[in-house]
Amino acid sequence: MKIMIVDDEVIIRNGLSTVINWEELGFKLLPPAASAEEALDRFQDEQPNIVLSDIQMTGMDGIGLAAEIKKLSPDTEIIILTGFDMFSYAQQALREGVSDYLLKSSRPEEIIRAAMKAKQRLQLRWESIKQESRGRSAVRDRLLEKLAREGMLSDQTVESASVLLPCLGLAEQKLSLQVLLLSASGWGGRPEDLSLAHFAVANMVQEILPCETLLHKDRVLVVVNLNAGVTTSERLEMELGRVSRKLKCKLFVAIGSAARSIEELKRSFEEAEHAFTYLSISKEDAFIRYEMVKDRAGGKTVCSEEEETKFIAIVKSGSVIQLRHWVDETVSAQLSDPEVTPDTMHAYLQSIVLSGRRWLERVIATVGGQPPMAEQLRTDLLNRSENVHESLFRSLKSIMDLYTETMSGERVSYIKRAIAYINDHLDKNLTLQQVAKHVHLNPNHFSEVFKRETGFTYIEFVTKERITRAKELLDSTPIKISDIAGRVGYEDVKYFGQLFKKATGQTPSEYRNKT
Repeated sequence: MKIMIVDDEVIIRNGLSTVINWEELGFKLLPPAASAEEALDRFQDEQPNIVLSDIQMTGMDGIGLAAEIKKLSPDTEIIILTGFDMFSYAQQALREGVSDYLLKSSRPEEIIRAAMKAKQRLQLRWESIKQESRGRSAVRDRLLEKLAREGMLSDQTVESASVLLPCLGLAEQKLSLQVLLLSASGWGGRPEDLSLAHFAVANMVQEILPCETLLHKDRVLVVVNLNAGVTTSERLEMELGRVSRKLKCKLFVAIGSAARSIEELKRSFEEAEHAFTYLSISKEDAFIRYEMVKDRAGGKTVCSEEEETKFIAIVKSGSVIQLRHWVDETVSAQLSDPEVTPDTMHAYLQSIVLSGRRWLERVIATVGGQPPMAEQLRTDLLNRSENVHESLFRSLKSIMDLYTETMSGERVSYIKRAIAYINDHLDKNLTLQQVAKHVHLNPNHFSEVFKRETGFTYIEFVTKERITRAKELLDSTPIKISDIAGRVGYEDVKYFGQLFKKATGQTPSEYRNKT
């Protein structure tokens, strides 16, 4: 808080400036003024909050100075010092808005007390103004939110809204309003960076467009008055492009259709919300109009067997570069589908991750490990605010890391690694020699150790695992029995049926129908 001392006597000026430690009291002491005229000349530039002035000076006196200051800044606190204890002076000073009246003979503590009272009055006044402003702002925000989400206001509320939301022209007979939802990026990844970017966008948009704005946690709500100059979509995109360039940020814009009444504004908001869901599968600086996406049928929702086989092979290779390339290629292929929607895209990505997780759980179970904890696998792709490429990559990378950790070092014996290899190749004609080679053992030695460790011969174990896998497929999929036979390594369906019945006491059809 700034204070200025005004007195034409240098001894008084210097004394008041040095005897009292103003900074310690929370004041910034401005250079003293030698006359009322000097104080007025400097007033606009230095904006003192409190003026401590002599009443009798050469030229304009203190009462005249008080009157002039009150014209310029009615809230400024003025304390008058005088050498005369005259009631008439006090009355005149109070009429001119002087806050306090002290004798020059007053002790320093009396002057301090007067200055602190003036400071307290100012702070109370400022707090009152802030509270009033906050209250008005809160009412205004609630009105705009209600207007957009519900599309209804009472006659009395419309009157209030016309005052608090002047840019919308709600009192006009013919309305033309449009809801936009904006998301800014490019200022950093922290929540406070996003909040600051949205604050800057909201302020600039309100400066250049006839609109009202409201900050949300992850976006900016904008209601534009199309009657006030924004008559074309090209003009709207041009102005928002200016915002993006000036603030050096990327701006995603979701746009509802025009509303011709307050009631229709709810529809415009819902359309903008629908368009906003495309943020996760669009460029960060895209303009998405509801009309562009409303009729999309949706893309594929389940990954194919070929895709599953390919990404599992990459996960097993441990190549992060290959994984990144596969993710970018796969996601880009889906985004190029003109019918894709956020829901179908996320269902498709989720199917990839869940396939990977089921595979990893089988591998870990095979080698006798503990099932992965939820925090070890980033498999939740429902965070729509994240870029879909990055979301899928992070999820599959967590699977790759856990697989590498599971299969590396001395945690897994060569027999367990052989079992994992067998389970990964049940659809192939896999020989004992091939498995022994994979774990770098002589086939005869491997055969002996395998029987000792598992209790089964190699052929018995492979058959058991193939039947187990076939049961899983019969339980969880509608795949034809002939295709299931092929998936577990049997080209001859009849032979597969015989082995299945021998192991379970039922044919594959009987087993499926029973379950």
